[in-house]
Amino acid sequence: MGATIAVGLLIFVGVLLLLLEFLVIPGTTVAAIGGILFMAGGIYLAYESFGATTGNYVLWGTLAFLMLAIVWALRSGTWRKFMLNTNVSGMVSETKLSDEVKPGDEGICISRLNPMGRIRINGKSYEARSYDSYVDEKQPVKVIKVEMNTLIVKHLTN
Repeated sequence: MGATIAVGLLIFVGVLLLLLEFLVIPGTTVAAIGGILFMAGGIYLAYESFGATTGNYVLWGTLAFLMLAIVWALRSGTWRKFMLNTNVSGMVSETKLSDEVKPGDEGICISRLNPMGRIRINGKSYEARSYDSYVDEKQPVKVIKVEMNTLIVKHLTN
């Protein structure tokens, strides 16, 4: 009788820890490792105490119980309490670069374009992408194209 309770308790605690790991605790943590160890311990105890036939039933029953518990936990509304229910209303800046910078404008690199980086044109800083090669910091560049919020620039050689 004592071994039966121990097997059931070990498997139940193992499944509970795995559910907590899947649904509440992010990443692989002690809960997942503990859950697997508890379940394995319960299954091992069943094989050791009751023999191979009962151990096999416990093994398959444990796997079925784990799957049913996961399905039940995901389908029930219990986890909706932990979910984020707000909408993000923020937007990317709607400034049009084509109003501020035109193809042919010249500037200087603030950071290395590798191939993306920052450049300064007319005292303002912008995100830029190198057209054909990497451009080191403090090198002159020329705008060849304006795409959305990114400038396509070409290195000016002296």
